[in-house]
Amino acid sequence: MSFKQLLYFLIFFFTISTRASFILIPMDETTQQNHLKAYGITYWALDKQYKISWLLNYRGGSFLLPDAQEIRKECQIRGVSYEVISDGESNGILDEISSPSQNMEAVVLERTPKIAVYTPKGKQPWDDAVTLVLTYAEIPFTPVYDEEVLSDGLLLYDWLHLHHEDFTGQYGKFFGAYKNAPWYIEQKKDAEALAAKLGYGKVSDSKLAVAKKIRDFVIGGGFMFAMCSATDSFDIALAADGIDICEPMFDGDASDGNYQSRIDYRKSFAFKDYTLERNPNVYEFSDIDMTQKRKMPMEKDYFTLMDFSAKWDVVPSMLCQNHTQLVKGFMGQTTSYDSNLIKSNVLIMGENHFNGEARYIHGQIGKGMFTYFGGHDPEDYQHRVGDEPTVLDLHPNSPGYRLILNNVLFPAARKKKQKT
Repeated sequence: MSFKQLLYFLIFFFTISTRASFILIPMDETTQQNHLKAYGITYWALDKQYKISWLLNYRGGSFLLPDAQEIRKECQIRGVSYEVISDGESNGILDEISSPSQNMEAVVLERTPKIAVYTPKGKQPWDDAVTLVLTYAEIPFTPVYDEEVLSDGLLLYDWLHLHHEDFTGQYGKFFGAYKNAPWYIEQKKDAEALAAKLGYGKVSDSKLAVAKKIRDFVIGGGFMFAMCSATDSFDIALAADGIDICEPMFDGDASDGNYQSRIDYRKSFAFKDYTLERNPNVYEFSDIDMTQKRKMPMEKDYFTLMDFSAKWDVVPSMLCQNHTQLVKGFMGQTTSYDSNLIKSNVLIMGENHFNGEARYIHGQIGKGMFTYFGGHDPEDYQHRVGDEPTVLDLHPNSPGYRLILNNVLFPAARKKKQKT
């Protein structure tokens, strides 16, 4: 072989060996221009059968995808930052992640989870942060409600979201402030009509039946993500099974006089030893929620994400991936949780150190898992009834919304058995 031929061979070999063969979607604070749409790209690529790795704790929880022209194009269209890297660079990143000295892990994403969002067919006087961000990230979902749940429609899905919902049959405890509002009157009428259609005499009975179906979905291996009032009202409804906790303006008859003493906390997913709020004019279900107790100035309202071992505690590490550990707080009907009322087997993943309240918690029930996230909208500090929905184009790097999307993507991961 002549020197010239050898030179051509070396150039060819070098070109092949260093050619771009992977796309890295960085998720750190300074590089990624649209964190939220990056999850949508990942979901889209999974749906097209691309093999993807979620690089836990590497540059904010980045994604590693094979290099393909259609992925590059889709990133450009959606405004998602990406880096084209070689085989050697990819191997170097994975070697760094696999080192025992690094709190990192590479998790293979296997399939697109089928997503259901529990939401009524009619228009509500508030917006749902999860449907907002799913729509913004272009992640497909299917709305379901009582009829679908009670007919075992959840068997078609891997992931279910519950948001501003009341499973106790007390219409969100809005009676005191909104009993004369047209939307409240209409919503109550619609709920009663639906309960009757489904064969129940009371809305509280139909909602309890729905809550039990959702419980069975989780026990059977489903993943449930709940926010705001859906978290504590769901737990309370399960614990109050067989007990009338509704006052006459809600269900037409008196509540059981001794209902507090009959609450069975063992039936709740996350909470224990709470005291129910008997006054129908008070905008609370129980003392689980810290909204009225917290006295938190807005400028100090932040919570900290816990630091987990990515190699040993893979599940909470996935759910806490972010470009910052400090996330600004936001209010809701259920803003946060009294840590003293959380069961010992439930993991606190986000906590406000100013007053010790829990904001973001996770647990396992049967073969499935649940996550509760306090508050209504991560980018609207005090969202009120009738306020305009959040425009996510103004918040493409929201840490709070990232936590929601971590939960959406979580069922796609190839699970490893937790060590702790």
